[in-house]
Amino acid sequence: MASSGIVKAMCFVLIAVALVAPLAEAAISCGAVVGSLRPCLGYVQNSSPIVPPACCNGIRGLYASAKTPADRRSICYCLKSLASSYKGINFNKAAGLPGKCGVNIPYKISPSTDCSKVN
Repeated sequence: MASSGIVKAMCFVLIAVALVAPLAEAAISCGAVVGSLRPCLGYVQNSSPIVPPACCNGIRGLYASAKTPADRRSICYCLKSLASSYKGINFNKAAGLPGKCGVNIPYKISPSTDCSKVN
């Protein structure tokens, strides 16, 4: 039978790992990117002539949450993946979205962007 001290120590270690693990995960998930940019889809697929306010809110929120280079690379890779998943994307409109929403991002939204160089 294990002593109660060892069991308590093991529980403490497991709790500490559970608390620290989210801090180690710096990259923003693709699910978060999709959720933030979903309101933009109609605009970049040419079914809406104006950028919806919810789209700009999503872009600004995503930009504000991208604190580290790993965050920005994750968003870039996700955008590239999404670009190949959706049909009818107007990449000129997609590339212009940050500017229309008053956000300056450090790379062009394009399927040809090299996300490994995003800082």
